Amino acid sequence: MKIVFPQGKEKALTFSYDDGQVFDRRLVGIFRQYGLKGTFHLNSGTIGTEGYVTAEEIPDLYRGMEVAGHTVTHPYLSQKTAGGIAGEIWEDKKTLEQWSGDLLRGFSYPFGETPERVRAALGSAGIEYARTVASTGAFTWPEDFLLWDPTCHHNEVTEELIGHFLHPHDYERNLLFYIWGHSFEFDREDTWGRFEEICGKLSGQSDVWYATNIQIKEYITAARNLIVSADGRKAYNPSARTVYIKEKGRILELKAGETCSLA
Repeated sequence: MKIVFPQGKEKALTFSYDDGQVFDRRLVGIFRQYGLKGTFHLNSGTIGTEGYVTAEEIPDLYRGMEVAGHTVTHPYLSQKTAGGIAGEIWEDKKTLEQWSGDLLRGFSYPFGETPERVRAALGSAGIEYARTVASTGAFTWPEDFLLWDPTCHHNEVTEELIGHFLHPHDYERNLLFYIWGHSFEFDREDTWGRFEEICGKLSGQSDVWYATNIQIKEYITAARNLIVSADGRKAYNPSARTVYIKEKGRILELKAGETCSLA
């Protein structure tokens, strides 16, 4: 028995973009054109100012995507007091939830700083995952979702990396490709065309699950919480979502609260 992604897929792709500048509008359009999913980490304190999206457009602009936190003012959190850290996280979460109409459960670290006391504040605020800026160059699952290292920045996506993801070695399973960046970089560096090429090559793959960050986190957590009998003949899913497993070439759908027999 092995865990697989929804519908038995063995690859997943997710994107993560920070700051909420107006270039998100074009980026979301590209994601929708190619059937991709992204998470957008916003600073509530800059929303509606010059160069940034407005609060009024957030529900429609990011519909089908995910809105996540990035603090109110994008400070160096290592230089903040404990109260200052908590305020930056909580106020951002509260405001973005009001604007988006959704629960906010994700975060990305401003300037890539990941102090332990910030992680503690995230947990207290109900944040379930937080993305770093440390590229792994790999397609692995995070051990600690509050220190979620991406595969790479979008400028680091190469033909070799795409080829490896689409055509992995036989021994590789459940590849997770996580790409991050800032939408303003495409305009500043004139790389919109290159990014569309990347999206085109990664889209429309029948064995790839296209998901937001929180969907990935939810699924992996549920999969890790499966309970398997000592003899390996039964599996129980205590979570609230369906988990898929592959056993002897067949895909089994283990719904919430269900127990299934294994060969």
